Amino acid sequence: MADSKEISGQKAAATRKRNTTRKSATTTKTTASRTATSAKATAQDATSATTAETQVRLTQAQQMAERAVLVPVGASLVAGDNLVSTVKGIATKYRTRASVERELRRYERRGATARNRFERQVRRTRTRFERELRQRRSGVERTVKQNRRRFEREVRAVRRDLEKQSGTLVSRVEKLVSDASDRLPVS
Repeated sequence: MADSKEISGQKAAATRKRNTTRKSATTTKTTASRTATSAKATAQDATSATTAETQVRLTQAQQMAERAVLVPVGASLVAGDNLVSTVKGIATKYRTRASVERELRRYERRGATARNRFERQVRRTRTRFERELRQRRSGVERTVKQNRRRFEREVRAVRRDLEKQSGTLVSRVEKLVSDASDRLPVS
C-alpha cells in the first residue's frame, strides 16, 4: 500500500504541477490578451485622436474657405439692398412737384440756420478779439504813463541834485577864487 500512497502522492503532485502550469499559462494568456487588447485600444485611441484632429482642422479650413466666399457676397447684397432702399426713398420723397418744393424749402431753412449760426460765431469771435485788444492797449498805455511819470520824477530829482551840487560847486569855486585873490598881492 505504500506504493499506492506514493503513487497517489505523485499523481497529486503531477496534478498540482499541471494545474499550476495551466494557471500560469492561462494567466500569461490572459495578460497577453489584455496587453494586446490594451495595445489595440491605445492604437485605436491614437488613430481616433489623429483622425479627430485631422477632422477638426479640416472643418476649420472648410469654415475659413466658406467665410472667404460668403463675406464678400453678403456685403455686396447688403450694399445692393441699401442702394435699392435709398433709390426707393428718393423716388417716394420727390414723386411730386410739391414734395420737391417742400424739400427745397427745408434745405433752404437748414442753410439759413447754418449761415446764421456761422455769423453769430464770427461776431462773438470778433467781439472777443476786440475786447482783448482794448484790454491789452489800455494795459500798455497804463504802463507807458507809469513809466513816463517815473522817468519825469527821476529827471526832476537828478536836476535838483545837479542844481544843489552846482550851487555847492559855484560857492566852493568862489571861495577858492576869493582865497586865492586874498593870497595874491594886489598890484
